[in-house]
Amino acid sequence: MSAAFDTRVAPRLQFVDIGQDDPLATPLLQELALEYASRYGRSPGEQYQDLRSYPSDEFAPPRGLLLVALSDGVPVAGGAYRQYDADTAELKRIWTSKSQRGRGFGRRVVAELERSARDRGYRRIYLTTGWNQPEAVALYLAAGYTPLYDRTLPSKTVGSHPFEKSLE
Repeated sequence: MSAAFDTRVAPRLQFVDIGQDDPLATPLLQELALEYASRYGRSPGEQYQDLRSYPSDEFAPPRGLLLVALSDGVPVAGGAYRQYDADTAELKRIWTSKSQRGRGFGRRVVAELERSARDRGYRRIYLTTGWNQPEAVALYLAAGYTPLYDRTLPSKTVGSHPFEKSLE
């Protein structure tokens, strides 16, 4: 097994802060649009437009951040946060390239976003994920997030799944 595909080897990731219009953001936004379309029934184009509808300054310093994780110069994961309230950052757009899943990149992106948010004075993280994204729910639970919904209810009846985590 080559090291490039060996899940036991933690590849070096370079985290790069970018703007929403940076070409490095394109794979993140396009793959998220396809993923959401496959799970929620809207077209990839509609999903992409929704992702692009957020003003780019919401994910820009000092209140926010959009980053990609590069492996050998190729975007393999990414995510963002924006200000939710004075003490809280809201995670958005957590993404791992379909070809790179299962390697811990999502967890590393979340940890990097948490570190950045803490450094910028946020004391709490809030996020929501969709009802049809069990992998995301598993990621947030493994990263120590507290669900703010009744986990005994069927996922679809809950709708959006909110989580929080203290950074203190």
